Amino acid sequence: MTALRRYPVKSCRGHDVDRARVERAGLDGDRRWMLAHPDGSMATARTLHGLVLVVPVPGPDGLSLSAPGMEPIHVPLPHPSGGLMDVRVHAWDTAGVRAGVEADEWFSQVAGTPLRLLYLEDPGRRRPNPEYSEPDDRVSFADGFPLLLTTEESLAALNAHIADGRNAHEGPMPMTRFRPNVVVSGFPAWAEDGWQRIRIGDAGFRVARGCARCVLTTVDPDTSATGREPLATLARHRRWDQKVWFGQNLIPDDPGVTIGVDDPVEVVDA
Repeated sequence: MTALRRYPVKSCRGHDVDRARVERAGLDGDRRWMLAHPDGSMATARTLHGLVLVVPVPGPDGLSLSAPGMEPIHVPLPHPSGGLMDVRVHAWDTAGVRAGVEADEWFSQVAGTPLRLLYLEDPGRRRPNPEYSEPDDRVSFADGFPLLLTTEESLAALNAHIADGRNAHEGPMPMTRFRPNVVVSGFPAWAEDGWQRIRIGDAGFRVARGCARCVLTTVDPDTSATGREPLATLARHRRWDQKVWFGQNLIPDDPGVTIGVDDPVEVVDA
């Protein structure tokens, strides 16, 4: 494994870590916060591009937030007695604890629209898509599955295609465009399409399904500017089932195990 990354707030900036505990719902601290519109629909950088510039720093007592042009704030961990707000992540209903008026107003100013910040106090609340998971599997506020894996070789192959295309000036794409939790290397490009089970260090994972990519990949995580890539090139080279694909979704089989950068990666079943 060459990189291990967490995203404390869904759609906001992530950070690299050397080691992380694998929990049933994903990496410890990954996507435990999210933003919602007042009606409970999820709010993401797909449309609110400036969210990618928000830097969240989690701590034992809450979350510190900074963003360009904004005064930093600290958001204490909300107490469940504050009440739950129902929210929908794509097609799946879940809920979170309201973080409070100050956090809501701060994010609303960043995004230019009313938002609510929610904390996932119970990571066991939501199950991944039943078609690709088992009854005891769980997921955080992530789009669909506990972890996302990408490979260095597949990114290199994609960037080679971009360099040969009409939008070459937009490349190469950094891996951060794809917001993975786990990045690995040492395998042929696109080999991960055929994986069914893998092991990272002492932790086993099921490869649930490929990751269908959306417009968020076209948002530059460093500037929030948008372009056509990588979706335009993925549509030419990685399109099937009316979607475009990059990366693989993982479900942990050994929650409680800690994994780290430089842990060996073994394909157990392909």
